[in-house]
Amino acid sequence: MRLDADEVRRRLDARDHLVDEGTATALSLAMTLGRPLLLEGEPGVGKTAVAKALALVLDAPLIRLQCYEGLTAAEALYEWNHQRQLLAVRLAESRGERLDDGDLFSARFLLDRPILRAVRHRGPVAPVLLIDEVDRADDEFEALLLEFLGEASVTVPELGTFTARRPPLVVLTSNRSRDLHDALRRRCLYHWITYPEPERAVAILRRRVPEAGEALVASATAFVGRVRALELDKAPGMAETIDWVSALGALGVTDLVRDDVVRTLSALIKTPDDHDTVVAALDDPDLGPSGSPHPSRARAETSP
Repeated sequence: MRLDADEVRRRLDARDHLVDEGTATALSLAMTLGRPLLLEGEPGVGKTAVAKALALVLDAPLIRLQCYEGLTAAEALYEWNHQRQLLAVRLAESRGERLDDGDLFSARFLLDRPILRAVRHRGPVAPVLLIDEVDRADDEFEALLLEFLGEASVTVPELGTFTARRPPLVVLTSNRSRDLHDALRRRCLYHWITYPEPERAVAILRRRVPEAGEALVASATAFVGRVRALELDKAPGMAETIDWVSALGALGVTDLVRDDVVRTLSALIKTPDDHDTVVAALDDPDLGPSGSPHPSRARAETSP
């Protein structure tokens, strides 16, 4: 399916997923050109959510490969069903038969893992394959991806090469915990996702936390923007912002004040050092939400 950038934005919007023009254009080009798309950005900017929403928009199956250190071909590409092979050998022996390698290493003993499953998919719509946090995997794993990313195929030495009839739409994500090799980057289109601008962040929160009031959404968005400017180990992303505003709403908070900020920081901040940094910075006038009382003073100003 080929969709221009405006249509991509419209369809994602209908699924309550708001993207900027750059992201919509990157997705449109990936579909039009049939190229894998590498999305990089800080944790929490919505890279994984883009792939999930795209699968919904295209009414396509989502196949996800979560990367981690030590990920192997047997977990990502394919492996042999050793239990079934052993049973076949024992059954043959009981019948006085003998199996050779060609009998044991045949398609019926092959187990598809996410990448080969995407290649061998036979449904009416090509799947969306999400290779999530590829930077968490070892360098060697990138070499396993090159044939697939370049040719939409996987070679099984015992059986030959499987090539996709309908190449999957591949989305790779990276938090840049390490640099990816040039060979992988050359096989992909590339897009860097940033934190959403304030207007879009407000629109996202209105969609995701509809029970939160307009004033709370606006002040929380401005506050999070200022928090990200602090020297933090892990700056809060949209996922944390949504959790935080949901927590504030669940407590019945309508105006952002210091006490409510402090008691709900666990939804926004994820390390003890960052928690201390934010609490210490609450006395800085520059951290207060624009256009509303500073959190450290608002309680006193609104008290009778």
